[in-house]
Amino acid sequence: MNTRSLSLFRRSLFLLALFCLPIAAQAAKPIPGHMAVEGELYISEEAAAQADDYQLEMCRLDLYVPDDVKDFPTVIWLHGGGLTGGKRCIPRDLKDKGLGVVGVEYRLSPQADLPAFLEDAAAATAWVLDNIAKYGGDPNKVFISGHSAGGYLAAMVGMDPRWLAQYGHQPNDLAGVIPCSGQMSTHFTVKKLRGDTEPQWRIVVDEYAPFTHASKDLPPICLILGDRYLDYPNRTVENDLLATSLRNLGHPHVEFYELKGLNHGSMARAQFVIIPEFIERVLNGDPPPKGQI
Repeated sequence: MNTRSLSLFRRSLFLLALFCLPIAAQAAKPIPGHMAVEGELYISEEAAAQADDYQLEMCRLDLYVPDDVKDFPTVIWLHGGGLTGGKRCIPRDLKDKGLGVVGVEYRLSPQADLPAFLEDAAAATAWVLDNIAKYGGDPNKVFISGHSAGGYLAAMVGMDPRWLAQYGHQPNDLAGVIPCSGQMSTHFTVKKLRGDTEPQWRIVVDEYAPFTHASKDLPPICLILGDRYLDYPNRTVENDLLATSLRNLGHPHVEFYELKGLNHGSMARAQFVIIPEFIERVLNGDPPPKGQI
């Protein structure tokens, strides 16, 4: 079997296993849920009084909660779109799993300037930490996640303490951080907004890079990526390096998944298989799976 045929064979095996996993997971009885909040403004009354129309339009969230589940864990979900597009959503693959799910809208470039999207992601996170108990959730079981640009925002809010500090919170108020195909160097849109005219994929590590804020004293972290040869340039390697750095710093719970054969878009289905299992391990106090050193 030649190299190309072997690669296709391995990809076929992976995809077969991937799409069998949800079937096995669904053998357990789904836990129904409902939308508890739609279009909630998550900034404070004081901030809203000074906000422009665009901020009032964008700084909103939706909340899906499971039925008849006490003190449920919650996933804050930040959408992708390069920090220039995208809309808030409640991922269907996170529903019916006994989780609360928060879909967050945030301001985008060029309508808003840096660091508006980071400020909004932090404000929405603080809203969840402060309010989820009213809807039956446990504020000590709040995880932050997102895909692509949303993964970058999740990493920044969950690793750099300055964003939550203004709301009286810190990264360790979160139960876990789950960036999915997020950029761990400075995001390419952030570089552009800061006047960097070098090629998009030139790596920059400054205050706006999750790399800069690596520490052993962070919540459990789960990094989920596509194949390093198929996901965005540098993306998987950056996350692999961050995982290694965190472990070398002494971080006690880091998980890294490279989904072979899947690209930046196709890995988005697989991430929802991994996320609930990571949440369960963290809440049970279980270590990372064997092989996650």
